[in-house]
Amino acid sequence: MILRVLNLMVIGALILAAAYVYRIKYDSTVQAERLAKIRSEVRRERDTIAALRAEWGELENPSRIEALAKRYLHLKPIAPTQFDKFNALPDQPPQLVKPGSSDPIGDVIENFEEAAPSMTGSIWPPAPAPAIETSPEPMGGPARAMAAPAANTGNETDARAPAAKSGRLDR
Repeated sequence: MILRVLNLMVIGALILAAAYVYRIKYDSTVQAERLAKIRSEVRRERDTIAALRAEWGELENPSRIEALAKRYLHLKPIAPTQFDKFNALPDQPPQLVKPGSSDPIGDVIENFEEAAPSMTGSIWPPAPAPAIETSPEPMGGPARAMAAPAANTGNETDARAPAAKSGRLDR
């Protein structure tokens, strides 16, 4: 009797061990399939990265960028009047961001228009000369007196004032 109970317990233990081994095998098969799927995704991503790097290399080709710049930007050559002396540059750039500001980008955007003219030592382009009306009266007559204030508009004075202060040339 004890032998029979012992045999039944051993048979039960073998069945449980077989079920446990089957479960481990099934889990390892699932993990192997998952690993194969991840490896294929990694391979696909590496291929995509290689294709994107090739495309990036093509897009950043200097000759391509030069051709696009010529086609769309219509840039003019640098004129000698665009250069300036170092002593004409501001000592420090303007403070566009308030210290301790919670929104520094917003401060830059708000203060950009105010600080734009003094941000670099660039030379202001010469203002167009306004047309002066001519009349048959002599040079010292009323027509000349009326034309003089029109030639000195606020825009021309404001545009040339920074150049005059720093010793820059306008022409």
